[in-house]
Amino acid sequence: MQTATISFDRFNVLADAQAQERIRAARAKLGDRAVLLCHHYQRADVYQHADLTGDSLKLAKLASQTDAEYIVFCGVHFMAEVADILSKPEQIAILPDLAAGCSMADMASLAKVERCWRELAEVLGKPDELITPVTYINSAADLKAFCGEHGGIVCTSTNAPTILDWAFAQREKVLFFPDQHLGRWTGYKKGIPLEQMVVWDPDLEHGGLSPEQIRSAKILLWKGHCSVHQMFQESHIRRWRMQHPEGIVISHPESNLDVCINSDYVGSTEYIINTIKAGAANTRWLVGTELNLVSRLADEMKPEGKIVEFMAPTVCMCSTMQRIDPQHLAWTLENLAEGKVVNPIRVPAHEATLARLALERMLAVS
Repeated sequence: MQTATISFDRFNVLADAQAQERIRAARAKLGDRAVLLCHHYQRADVYQHADLTGDSLKLAKLASQTDAEYIVFCGVHFMAEVADILSKPEQIAILPDLAAGCSMADMASLAKVERCWRELAEVLGKPDELITPVTYINSAADLKAFCGEHGGIVCTSTNAPTILDWAFAQREKVLFFPDQHLGRWTGYKKGIPLEQMVVWDPDLEHGGLSPEQIRSAKILLWKGHCSVHQMFQESHIRRWRMQHPEGIVISHPESNLDVCINSDYVGSTEYIINTIKAGAANTRWLVGTELNLVSRLADEMKPEGKIVEFMAPTVCMCSTMQRIDPQHLAWTLENLAEGKVVNPIRVPAHEATLARLALERMLAVS
């Protein structure tokens, strides 16, 4: 792997049109050596260049099945980590801007989860015998490795119900991180009482919970959330239904419980896209997920007379994913065309082995 010699400073000043031109030129030079992945939330001026589109796990799996030398992931950091873990040894995962992180993933660090595990041991004895750790795929590789090491598993917003069944078949309790809302919605759909799903605040001793709350809990929900999906409120749905009583509401399970309960459909990004596309012509939809995806869907559905509207009254997009812009993509691809790799994402071998174990458990179960 060579050190990059083309400085980003030369690209940062490019007009968007120039950056687009240079992206196309570099891609033509690279040919099949690079595969460009774009998550559904990616901005339109980057998304247009995608070879493959989808959610994070789908993209990582598809990229690993290609013969591409370089996997350029236009998403966020944890997505590129999953691509590195699941890809062939000779493939290199790349994130065009290392600042493209995930605020939800950052809400659960390995140090805080390990402290939580120790504090649970103080109350319960041996957590490895009583608790199955479950991490949402929107988490760092070291947390996936933690789950791999402690008999736990990874889940997605699609397979969370199946994974929860598996987790309870192993042990009587679940520690679910980093998104409390996906965990709560999944548990709620399984009939678990809300009082048996308690929030663990990692900044408080014993999560801010009493020993009795910990002992009686079925699911310990990590105090984490997606800032995008917290913008949606039950009041938005009520107001919209008054204006459009025939309309259909669909939301992502990272939303608040009240939003999910008051929606007609709840599911992942892929589920939202597929459900609306399969819907009847001339229907009206209110969608509770990221703005770039909703805007793209609205344009695609117009020929069928479908009206697709964004749930929140304020602009709400994944700001960290927005950092991957045409300038960063042009810089990344031109360096690759010159044989120089910038921003490679490499998960340490010991972490990758344990994280892969947790991911393979998920794939086997789901």
